[in-house]
Amino acid sequence: MSETPRQPLAHKVIDRTIKAPIEEARELLHKDGELKPGQGMVSSIIALSLGFLSLLAVLAFHFPQYLTTPDLRHQYSVDVLRQLLLAALLVAGGMSLANIILGRARRLSMVAFALVIAATALGGSRVPVGDFPDHTPYIGLDWFILDLLGSTLVFVVIEKLFPLYKGQTLFRKEWQTDLKHFAVNHFIVGLALLVVNFLLHHLFGWLVRSDFQQFVQHTPFVPQLLVCILVADLAQYWTHRAYHEVPFLWRFHAVHHSVKTMDWLAGSRQHMLELIVTRVAVLAPLYILGFSEGVMNAYIIVVGFQAVFNHANVHLPWGPLKYLIVTPDFHHWHHASDDEAIDKNYAAHYAFLDYLFGTAVKSTKKFPEHYGVVGDYMPDGFIRQQLFPFRGSTKPQTPET
Repeated sequence: MSETPRQPLAHKVIDRTIKAPIEEARELLHKDGELKPGQGMVSSIIALSLGFLSLLAVLAFHFPQYLTTPDLRHQYSVDVLRQLLLAALLVAGGMSLANIILGRARRLSMVAFALVIAATALGGSRVPVGDFPDHTPYIGLDWFILDLLGSTLVFVVIEKLFPLYKGQTLFRKEWQTDLKHFAVNHFIVGLALLVVNFLLHHLFGWLVRSDFQQFVQHTPFVPQLLVCILVADLAQYWTHRAYHEVPFLWRFHAVHHSVKTMDWLAGSRQHMLELIVTRVAVLAPLYILGFSEGVMNAYIIVVGFQAVFNHANVHLPWGPLKYLIVTPDFHHWHHASDDEAIDKNYAAHYAFLDYLFGTAVKSTKKFPEHYGVVGDYMPDGFIRQQLFPFRGSTKPQTPET
């Protein structure tokens, strides 16, 4: 049967309005480099990102029992979240529609606008939230949305205001891989916490002494928090050092060190098993000592901020503080592949631990020259990096960075 004249026309319309925009969006996710101003790319990417996150947020409103984190959902103000979602939809819709009208990055803006329409059609900020069971399997979609949005707004601004490497682009090489690490590590937060809590209670529960925990919890807040961070950093220091000095463990930790460009997203590159093991090793002494809930919440904020900030493309005049706390300058040296940086600067919070244990970097250079694992043998791609520790390799297996 021959095609009627209407069929080729329909195909052209579909290609131009659906296939071409989707293909352009897909190509964007595989690109890196600097964005050229004046072409609408920046506003289109902002609209696309907000449109996508808004669609995810609407799904979280529809299925909160499966897509939101219990510890977070109890702290939410639903009205505030609705207002934030509405604002995101308005900004994404306005930017994308303006670009479509002005003919700037039109195809990409069409995808962003379609996401806004889809989110609005599914209920937008007016999705009703009723009672739902609180003890269901879940993935941390809400934590992913909030952390990605918050981290982008905060750390991209800081990196632009105080850059260490001024010519470094936002979309640097391998950003896609690190974004996948970021997403997966957030989505599996429920599973990770379940495993961590199970191991803590079954492996270390017998060490808990309620009388000693009561003493710790009645210590004033600030000194208790400082001690909590110190205990956590001591556990983290020796666990981290073991990852470098034990060849088998290095295969897992090499994933984290394989990043060759340091920025706020770089710290997300981590093997899932290392994530769980490290959390158990660090949280176990905190669980045994029984720090108060307020102190633990404050510690989680501190470790969350430093984990991102210390990888960021940031340079500030730290003065004597650089010998006391871990800064981006300090941690960048840990990721360097320069000879003097190998197996140095293990601490996550208190830099003086490395000076105390003799593992602080000593260099006449102000900043590292190269990052990544020596030999650059780590494959790119989230799946390949997760499989790397389990496959045979002729590459070096000794802890080189």
